[in-house]
Amino acid sequence: MLEDCKNALERWGGVHELIDRWLHERRELLIHFAALKQACDAELEAVSAERVDTFGELLMDYISAGHFEVYPQLREEAKAFDDHQALELADRLLERLEMSTELVLSFDRDYDSPARAQHHMRRLPAWLDRLSRGLSERFTLEDQLIARLHAAHAPDAARAEADTRA
Repeated sequence: MLEDCKNALERWGGVHELIDRWLHERRELLIHFAALKQACDAELEAVSAERVDTFGELLMDYISAGHFEVYPQLREEAKAFDDHQALELADRLLERLEMSTELVLSFDRDYDSPARAQHHMRRLPAWLDRLSRGLSERFTLEDQLIARLHAAHAPDAARAEADTRA
């Protein structure tokens, strides 16, 4: 049992680092979002198209990291632990995440370059309000994914489970 815990730590410690990095990216995204929203609320005309473009790039990077790095790793971890309930939950949550992904992709179509951002600048306050709601729900769903697919299999959880079996 002790060897199993050691193997889990070696195997899934990298997932923990991936999640930590991703959550740090989320924090940076939120800082930029709040600053952009505050600037937009104060004086929309003073918000540069480049600033909106930078935010859009951070947003796309965050969403992409989730879809192409984090979610697959979480699913692989659940598969490795033969956790069918976690995989079923993941499928349901990932389906719900698609709504906010579509919202982000729509935002990106309007603001994917400084020129396009400048063209759509008047619509930015409404977009930021929609993104606020969509991202809030997204972060809640992602936190549920992490809690169920990773935290349940984290080395401390595995060690605690092994201790209860002993």
